[in-house]
Amino acid sequence: MTEETHLREEITRFAKSLFDRGLTPGSSGNISARLSDGSLLVTPTGSSMGFLDPAQISHLSEDMTHISGDKPTKEIPLHSAFYDTRKTTGAVVHLHSSHAVALSMLPEIDPQNALPPLTPYGIMRLGKVQLLPFFLPGDVAMGEAVRGLAGKRSAVLLANHGPVVAGRDLEAAVYAMEELEETAKLAIMTRGIDIRALSQSDVQAVVDRFDVDWE
Repeated sequence: MTEETHLREEITRFAKSLFDRGLTPGSSGNISARLSDGSLLVTPTGSSMGFLDPAQISHLSEDMTHISGDKPTKEIPLHSAFYDTRKTTGAVVHLHSSHAVALSMLPEIDPQNALPPLTPYGIMRLGKVQLLPFFLPGDVAMGEAVRGLAGKRSAVLLANHGPVVAGRDLEAAVYAMEELEETAKLAIMTRGIDIRALSQSDVQAVVDRFDVDWE
Protein backbone atom coordinates (compact mmCIF):
# COMPACT_ATOMS: atom_id res chain seq x y z
CA MET A 1 0.00 0.00 0.00
CA THR A 2 1.37 3.40 -0.95
CA GLU A 3 1.68 6.29 1.50
CA GLU A 4 -1.07 8.16 -0.33
CA THR A 5 -3.49 5.23 -0.35
CA HIS A 6 -2.91 4.60 3.35
CA LEU A 7 -3.48 8.26 4.25
CA ARG A 8 -6.66 8.41 2.16
CA GLU A 9 -8.01 5.46 4.12
CA GLU A 10 -6.94 6.96 7.44
CA ILE A 11 -8.70 10.24 6.68
CA THR A 12 -11.85 8.32 5.80
CA ARG A 13 -11.64 6.20 8.96
CA PHE A 14 -11.12 9.10 11.35
CA ALA A 15 -13.71 11.27 9.61
CA LYS A 16 -16.35 8.55 9.94
CA SER A 17 -15.52 8.11 13.61
CA LEU A 18 -16.00 11.84 14.24
CA PHE A 19 -19.25 11.88 12.27
CA ASP A 20 -20.66 8.75 13.90
CA ARG A 21 -20.16 10.28 17.35
CA GLY A 22 -22.02 13.44 16.35
CA LEU A 23 -18.99 15.72 16.45
CA THR A 24 -19.70 17.29 13.07
CA PRO A 25 -23.17 17.00 11.52
CA GLY A 26 -24.41 16.83 7.94
CA SER A 27 -21.82 17.92 5.40
CA SER A 28 -19.91 20.09 7.87
CA GLY A 29 -16.25 19.86 8.83
CA ASN A 30 -13.11 19.14 6.87
CA ILE A 31 -9.76 17.41 7.25
CA SER A 32 -6.41 17.80 5.52
CA ALA A 33 -3.20 15.83 5.91
CA ARG A 34 0.25 16.28 4.45
CA LEU A 35 2.16 13.65 2.48
CA SER A 36 5.95 13.34 2.71
CA ASP A 37 6.40 15.21 -0.60
CA GLY A 38 4.62 18.26 0.87
CA SER A 39 1.38 17.76 -1.06
CA LEU A 40 -1.97 17.60 0.75
CA LEU A 41 -4.95 15.30 0.85
CA VAL A 42 -8.12 17.28 1.65
CA THR A 43 -11.75 16.30 2.13
CA PRO A 44 -13.95 17.52 -0.74
CA THR A 45 -16.31 20.47 -0.57
CA GLY A 46 -19.87 19.64 0.41
CA SER A 47 -18.96 16.13 1.52
CA SER A 48 -20.16 14.40 4.66
CA MET A 49 -17.44 13.17 6.97
CA GLY A 50 -19.46 10.00 7.52
CA PHE A 51 -19.62 8.96 3.87
CA LEU A 52 -16.25 9.78 2.31
CA ASP A 53 -14.90 7.80 -0.63
CA PRO A 54 -11.10 7.57 -0.28
CA ALA A 55 -10.67 7.85 -4.05
CA GLN A 56 -12.57 11.15 -4.19
CA ILE A 57 -10.48 12.92 -1.52
CA SER A 58 -8.79 15.92 -3.13
CA HIS A 59 -5.04 15.86 -3.79
CA LEU A 60 -3.34 19.27 -3.86
CA SER A 61 0.27 20.11 -4.63
CA GLU A 62 2.36 21.98 -2.09
CA ASP A 63 1.41 25.26 -3.79
CA MET A 64 -2.30 24.29 -3.55
CA THR A 65 -2.75 23.33 -7.20
CA HIS A 66 -5.52 20.73 -7.64
CA ILE A 67 -3.95 17.46 -8.82
CA SER A 68 -6.77 14.93 -8.56
CA GLY A 69 -9.95 13.96 -6.77
CA ASP A 70 -13.02 16.10 -6.18
CA LYS A 71 -12.95 19.85 -5.62
CA PRO A 72 -11.47 20.51 -2.15
CA THR A 73 -13.18 22.20 0.78
CA LYS A 74 -13.62 25.97 0.53
CA GLU A 75 -11.69 26.26 3.80
CA ILE A 76 -8.34 25.66 2.08
CA PRO A 77 -7.03 29.14 3.11
CA LEU A 78 -7.65 28.19 6.74
CA HIS A 79 -5.78 24.90 6.42
CA SER A 80 -2.88 26.33 4.43
CA ALA A 81 -2.33 29.02 7.06
CA PHE A 82 -1.46 26.37 9.63
CA TYR A 83 0.87 24.50 7.28
CA ASP A 84 2.65 27.72 6.35
CA THR A 85 3.08 29.07 9.88
CA ARG A 86 3.62 25.85 11.86
CA LYS A 87 6.17 23.75 10.03
CA THR A 88 5.54 20.72 12.25
CA THR A 89 1.90 20.52 11.09
CA GLY A 90 1.06 17.21 9.46
CA ALA A 91 -2.74 17.45 9.60
CA VAL A 92 -5.52 19.95 10.25
CA VAL A 93 -9.03 19.12 11.50
CA HIS A 94 -11.96 21.55 11.45
CA LEU A 95 -15.33 20.59 12.95
CA HIS A 96 -18.65 22.18 13.82
CA SER A 97 -18.85 20.37 17.17
CA SER A 98 -21.71 21.63 19.34
CA HIS A 99 -20.02 22.33 22.67
CA ALA A 100 -17.06 24.13 21.12
CA VAL A 101 -19.40 26.30 19.05
CA ALA A 102 -21.49 27.05 22.15
CA LEU A 103 -18.37 27.99 24.08
CA SER A 104 -17.33 30.39 21.31
CA MET A 105 -20.53 32.39 21.86
CA LEU A 106 -20.17 32.96 25.61
CA PRO A 107 -19.40 36.61 26.43
CA GLU A 108 -16.99 35.82 29.27
CA ILE A 109 -14.56 33.76 27.17
CA ASP A 110 -10.99 35.07 27.10
CA PRO A 111 -10.06 35.44 23.40
CA GLN A 112 -6.42 34.72 24.20
CA ASN A 113 -7.22 31.51 26.10
CA ALA A 114 -10.70 30.31 25.24
CA LEU A 115 -10.59 26.98 27.06
CA PRO A 116 -10.74 27.16 30.86
CA PRO A 117 -8.06 25.13 32.71
CA LEU A 118 -10.23 22.19 33.72
CA THR A 119 -8.05 19.15 32.95
CA PRO A 120 -4.34 18.56 32.37
CA TYR A 121 -4.97 16.95 28.97
CA GLY A 122 -6.69 20.04 27.63
CA ILE A 123 -3.50 21.95 28.38
CA MET A 124 -1.12 19.21 27.20
CA ARG A 125 -2.76 18.57 23.85
CA LEU A 126 -3.87 22.09 22.92
CA GLY A 127 -1.91 24.75 24.77
CA LYS A 128 -3.80 28.04 24.66
CA VAL A 129 -6.73 28.12 22.23
CA GLN A 130 -7.27 31.45 20.47
CA LEU A 131 -10.81 32.69 19.91
CA LEU A 132 -11.07 34.33 16.50
CA PRO A 133 -13.94 36.60 15.44
CA PHE A 134 -16.79 35.58 13.17
CA PHE A 135 -16.00 35.19 9.47
CA LEU A 136 -18.20 34.02 6.64
CA PRO A 137 -17.49 30.36 5.78
CA GLY A 138 -14.69 30.13 3.26
CA ASP A 139 -13.56 33.71 3.82
CA VAL A 140 -9.82 34.02 3.12
CA ALA A 141 -9.68 36.39 6.11
CA MET A 142 -9.86 33.33 8.38
CA GLY A 143 -6.55 32.17 7.01
CA GLU A 144 -5.09 35.65 7.42
CA ALA A 145 -6.23 35.69 11.06
CA VAL A 146 -4.42 32.40 11.67
CA ARG A 147 -1.32 33.72 9.92
CA GLY A 148 -1.48 36.72 12.22
CA LEU A 149 -0.86 34.38 15.15
CA ALA A 150 2.59 33.65 13.65
CA GLY A 151 2.45 29.94 14.49
CA LYS A 152 1.93 30.49 18.23
CA ARG A 153 -1.32 28.51 18.41
CA SER A 154 -2.02 24.93 17.34
CA ALA A 155 -5.75 25.40 17.86
CA VAL A 156 -8.26 28.17 17.30
CA LEU A 157 -11.96 28.57 17.93
CA LEU A 158 -13.89 30.37 15.19
CA ALA A 159 -16.69 32.38 16.79
CA ASN A 160 -20.17 30.97 16.02
CA HIS A 161 -18.56 28.43 13.68
CA GLY A 162 -16.29 25.79 15.18
CA PRO A 163 -12.82 24.65 16.27
CA VAL A 164 -9.72 24.11 14.11
CA VAL A 165 -6.77 22.06 15.33
CA ALA A 166 -3.36 21.38 13.77
CA GLY A 167 -1.29 18.36 14.81
CA ARG A 168 1.97 16.67 13.91
CA ASP A 169 -0.05 13.94 12.18
CA LEU A 170 -3.66 12.98 11.61
CA GLU A 171 -4.03 10.94 14.78
CA ALA A 172 -2.60 13.72 16.97
CA ALA A 173 -4.84 16.35 15.36
CA VAL A 174 -7.97 14.22 15.86
CA TYR A 175 -7.14 13.40 19.48
CA ALA A 176 -6.44 17.07 20.24
CA MET A 177 -9.74 18.03 18.59
CA GLU A 178 -11.60 15.50 20.74
CA GLU A 179 -9.92 16.96 23.83
CA LEU A 180 -11.01 20.45 22.81
CA GLU A 181 -14.62 19.38 22.41
CA GLU A 182 -14.65 17.49 25.72
CA THR A 183 -13.15 20.46 27.58
CA ALA A 184 -15.73 22.76 25.99
CA LYS A 185 -18.44 20.32 27.07
CA LEU A 186 -17.16 20.39 30.66
CA ALA A 187 -17.07 24.20 30.56
CA ILE A 188 -20.70 24.35 29.39
CA MET A 189 -21.84 21.71 31.91
CA THR A 190 -20.23 23.53 34.84
CA ARG A 191 -21.08 27.10 33.81
CA GLY A 192 -22.49 29.01 36.75
CA ILE A 193 -21.30 26.38 39.23
CA ASP A 194 -18.58 27.14 41.77
CA ILE A 195 -16.06 24.53 40.62
CA ARG A 196 -12.40 23.93 41.44
CA ALA A 197 -10.58 24.52 38.15
CA LEU A 198 -6.83 23.97 37.95
CA SER A 199 -4.92 26.65 39.82
CA GLN A 200 -2.24 28.76 38.17
CA SER A 201 0.40 26.63 39.89
CA ASP A 202 -1.31 23.46 38.62
CA VAL A 203 -1.33 24.83 35.08
CA GLN A 204 2.32 25.82 35.31
CA ALA A 205 3.25 22.37 36.59
CA VAL A 206 1.57 20.77 33.56
CA VAL A 207 3.22 23.26 31.20
CA ASP A 208 6.67 22.59 32.69
CA ARG A 209 6.31 18.81 32.94
CA PHE A 210 5.05 18.33 29.36
CA ASP A 211 6.92 21.23 27.70
CA VAL A 212 3.74 22.98 26.55
CA ASP A 213 4.04 26.22 24.57
CA TRP A 214 2.11 28.58 26.86
CA GLU A 215 3.08 32.02 25.58
